[in-house]
Amino acid sequence: MAVAHKSDIKIAIELDENRVPEKMAWTARDGGVANEEAKAMLLSLWDHNQKESVRIDLWTKDMPVDEMQIFFHQTLVGMTDSFRRATNDDKMADTMKDFCDYFAKHLDLEKKK
Repeated sequence: MAVAHKSDIKIAIELDENRVPEKMAWTARDGGVANEEAKAMLLSLWDHNQKESVRIDLWTKDMPVDEMQIFFHQTLVGMTDSFRRATNDDKMADTMKDFCDYFAKHLDLEKKK
């Protein structure tokens, strides 16, 4: 089967002398995104041969903790939605959603928005 279209997503990371991220930007031309600033990223890829996730988790040194908590909560909610769509496992997705609600309540995220 021939590839009809190829799309690139690029992530540029500027590091300090200790190789700690200072700035991040991403570009996804097909999505209309060009050199957008980001303070954190969590990237997971599935290695089919090894049957394991390969991850890159980065955040800039000026990423505030309260924003990191919100970022993780939103990521967990998104993963819950993706899990539901990918597996049709409503029971587990509902359990995951309950955890997301607990996470938000425990960290008092409503006050941090």
